[in-house]
Amino acid sequence: MCDKPDLSEVEKFDKKKLKKTSTEEKNTLPSKETIEQEKESVQSS
Repeated sequence: MCDKPDLSEVEKFDKKKLKKTSTEEKNTLPSKETIEQEKESVQSS
């Protein structure tokens, strides 16, 4: 057995066949009001 993996298929891979995709960040930060409400609810507990 060889210690190194077989990279022959990776070397043949053609990046041009890949489709372009656009990523969209969906993780929005909470508003200042939401943060204040959370702080109040934690302090009152």
